[in-house]
Amino acid sequence: MKQNMAKKLSIATAIFVVATLVQTMVAQEIHVVGDNMGWIVPPLGSIAYRTWAATNTFIIGDILVFNFTSGQQDVARVTKEAFDTCNSTNPIAIETTSPANFTLSSLGEYYFISTLDRHCPLGQKLAINVTTPPPPPPARPPVTYNVGDQMGWIVPPGGSIAYSAWAYNKTFIVGDTLVFNFINGTQDVAIVSKLSYETCDTNTTTTVLTTSPARFTLTTTGGHYFTSTYPRRCSLGQRLAINVTAPLPSSSGSAMPPSSYSSSYGPSAGGPSPPPLSSATPRTVTAIFATFMSIGIALFV
Repeated sequence: MKQNMAKKLSIATAIFVVATLVQTMVAQEIHVVGDNMGWIVPPLGSIAYRTWAATNTFIIGDILVFNFTSGQQDVARVTKEAFDTCNSTNPIAIETTSPANFTLSSLGEYYFISTLDRHCPLGQKLAINVTTPPPPPPARPPVTYNVGDQMGWIVPPGGSIAYSAWAYNKTFIVGDTLVFNFINGTQDVAIVSKLSYETCDTNTTTTVLTTSPARFTLTTTGGHYFTSTYPRRCSLGQRLAINVTAPLPSSSGSAMPPSSYSSSYGPSAGGPSPPPLSSATPRTVTAIFATFMSIGIALFV
């Protein structure tokens, strides 16, 4: 019994340590104070560092890096009163060697100045506010796209660039639906592999949809390729390549709508440049941390 309990305790401790490391590594953001200007007496006075701070968001775990010439500058963390009066007598902490790193370990305001003669009154001072991470963006619902919009699914007058342009800057996620509108008996939609798409080989189609409007629900991530089996339609530009990414996690936990088709071809995209993968910002690592903690707690239930 004791051995079993000790084993559970060891596993839970390991999970806690790993979760903490994951949270720290992912959540941290390094802010180089002043960017390329570094930590100096700014030519325009304190507005330079006020402007820099206003363009950044600081959360717990972030790191400030002060770059300066050692021996000619220093950086001290001070109280608000010392910041306002440029009093460097009793700093909270002081660094004299560059680069000087300060980890933001708590919420609230942080104040930094230079202790060297007249540097603070001349504007070498920085005040920032550390906040909590923002909530993750909400998951968008599935979208229905009409391929080609009003043009529909035809041999495009301008060639394949027409459907490449249509797909450009659109984000396709699992659960979205493509609708192909065409005149029955004159067109069809063939779901093909990337190789068949590139070579316009319609002899090895995965599925052929012959009735308009043809609906195709995206159920897998990666490259999806479409063309027509009618003669020369593909080579004349009636083909479409898109890249499908995973949806953002939904806070409501609602399931995706039923899929009408499950493709099995490869994950690499062709045709237009694929949109960037949708992913939660590293600031939302709290969910990962909570999962690890839940597992650890469950060991004792």
